[in-house]
Amino acid sequence: MNTIDRGQLLQELRALAGQAGAVDGRMQPKPSAAGVQQFGGLFGKALDTVNTLQQQTTDLQQRVEMGDKSVSLVQAMVAMQKSGIAFQATVQVRNRLVSAYQDIMNMPI
Repeated sequence: MNTIDRGQLLQELRALAGQAGAVDGRMQPKPSAAGVQQFGGLFGKALDTVNTLQQQTTDLQQRVEMGDKSVSLVQAMVAMQKSGIAFQATVQVRNRLVSAYQDIMNMPI
């Protein structure tokens, strides 16, 4: 049967804690909420931008359908492609965030 050397175990735990960002066996304070708020703000702005692009696209499509001569079909199609790409990119970012969250939640403690 193996015996556990408590001193060696304690040293190994302190070394691992140091590598993980802890000092003297005590964990560092959590990062401030400013980073989370900054990310949330950036993501919110991105969503607002996608929403604005989609609204502009809808407006251009309606104007083309109504026969407005100041808007060409090309402008409406380009706007539709821009909003489509922006929406797809947003969905991909959301999927990556959900995947990262699930990976973190499935980590063993």
